[in-house]
Amino acid sequence: MAILRVSEIRRMSNEERLAKLRELKAELMRLRAQQASGAPLEKPGRIRAIRRTIARILTVINEEEKGIRRV
Repeated sequence: MAILRVSEIRRMSNEERLAKLRELKAELMRLRAQQASGAPLEKPGRIRAIRRTIARILTVINEEEKGIRRV
């Protein structure tokens, strides 16, 4: 799964954003559980990338709710 750019997130519909957000949170939970169990992660930087993408999606959602128009 590729990490999304802000421009890609803005082009999505709200339903698509929420679906992607659920998907990313599930993957993050899975990776954290794998890390906690002591198993080595194939790509340890993936956790950070997923957290940042979740933050980007939430930022775009909040901007739209508040009516903030970003270029």
